[in-house]
Amino acid sequence: MSPQHFMEMASFTLNLVGMLVLGGGLTLAHRTRHRVPGYLLAGAGFVIAASPLLYTMFAGPR
Repeated sequence: MSPQHFMEMASFTLNLVGMLVLGGGLTLAHRTRHRVPGYLLAGAGFVIAASPLLYTMFAGPR
């Protein structure tokens, strides 16, 4: 199975997991003591959620 087919199959799951991680990071960032780790976690969640689109943009068929 090619990576393109895997990303197409896993796109819904990656979007869902990424949005949950992003929401958890933003919730954590509300606390003053955990602001930086929360923003880093939110950024990681965004990258997870956007990974199918990013893969298509950078490594997809030309």
